[in-house]
Amino acid sequence: MSDTEQTKFKIKTYNAISVKGLDRFTRERYEVASEIGHPDAFLLRSQKLHDEPIPESLVAVARAGAGVNNIPVDNYSERGIVVFNTPGANANAVKELVLAGLLLGSRGITQGMNFVQSLTDMDDAAAMSKLLEREKKRFAGNELYGRTLGVVGLGAIGSMVAEMALALGMKVLGYDPALSVEAAWRLPSQVERMENLQSLLGKADYVSLHVPALDATRHMINAEALQSAKAGMILVNFARDAIVDPEAIVNSLDDGNLAQYICDFPEPCLLGRSDVIAMPHIGASTAEAEENCALMAADQLMDYLENGNVRNSVNFPAVKMARAGKARITFSNSNVSGVLGHVLSVLAEHEVNVLDMMNKSRGGLAYNIIDIEETPDSELIEAVKAVEHVIGVRLI
Repeated sequence: MSDTEQTKFKIKTYNAISVKGLDRFTRERYEVASEIGHPDAFLLRSQKLHDEPIPESLVAVARAGAGVNNIPVDNYSERGIVVFNTPGANANAVKELVLAGLLLGSRGITQGMNFVQSLTDMDDAAAMSKLLEREKKRFAGNELYGRTLGVVGLGAIGSMVAEMALALGMKVLGYDPALSVEAAWRLPSQVERMENLQSLLGKADYVSLHVPALDATRHMINAEALQSAKAGMILVNFARDAIVDPEAIVNSLDDGNLAQYICDFPEPCLLGRSDVIAMPHIGASTAEAEENCALMAADQLMDYLENGNVRNSVNFPAVKMARAGKARITFSNSNVSGVLGHVLSVLAEHEVNVLDMMNKSRGGLAYNIIDIEETPDSELIEAVKAVEHVIGVRLI
């Protein structure tokens, strides 16, 4: 095997990844396949990795999508493996389906279409026209204009949904307890920020959910929350199934407090109901969204593998540093004091000249990039690995 082949990065793919994303990986530097030994990285969409063995060679995982509940993030963090996602890449696709959900919920569209398709025994067009004119009042609804939409979660998708609703002439309420500074700047000023979920539910005619599936958000829409809902509210969920309690949804629908539930996550208890519109998890199922997610995931993997930079990780801090010198050492460590100083002492002992460096932390994990003047020997790398609390070390 040639030196060039030895330095190739190996990417193991799961699921059907967009060709445009796969084409990002040059043949000179990458091997990409669904079956590959000693992978440096995984690239996937919905594949569940919880029971998959973790190769010793693995340093990164990228999901072409926003949610990472199919990835054992904590286990990977303990191994110093960075986990990427692609927030915002499928935002427009989800936003457009939310619009479809709002329209389906406000007008008797599906009910009217089903009624029309039931008239297969009629063969007189004039008679059918008269019947439809007489029966169409059964499918009358409301306009969205002037109604109030509550958006729960104001990230990439939620902010786009808020903008869309404002353009439709709706009043928009927003709630997000974890709103970032970046998201706050992106949010239209006309969105009225609510202090808690209950106040939003009590004022909104429609509520659209856009929060990730985390322990903190599991069943956030439950029986207690729905007691605060405005009578006749329509709930739209194109986020995750875990953030609603389906039993509470059914009970609220039965009580007449919740008028309709429109979701992308069918469950057996929701089927066969005229007040539920359930779609087969197609929120991000557009050619454009799949391409955008694959392109973003590929670019993030390449920048990490080639430069050690981290962008859109769910477990590592964001770090980006221009290259300087002949070599770059990156390492992750438990976020305790003294680790970086110890590593720098090791470099000094080996008479290594540091040209530039960056250190960032996130929760219990820290990540470091150090550019050095000359390519070090394996003894130095082993010495860095031996430093207490160091988790993973790479020489780029």
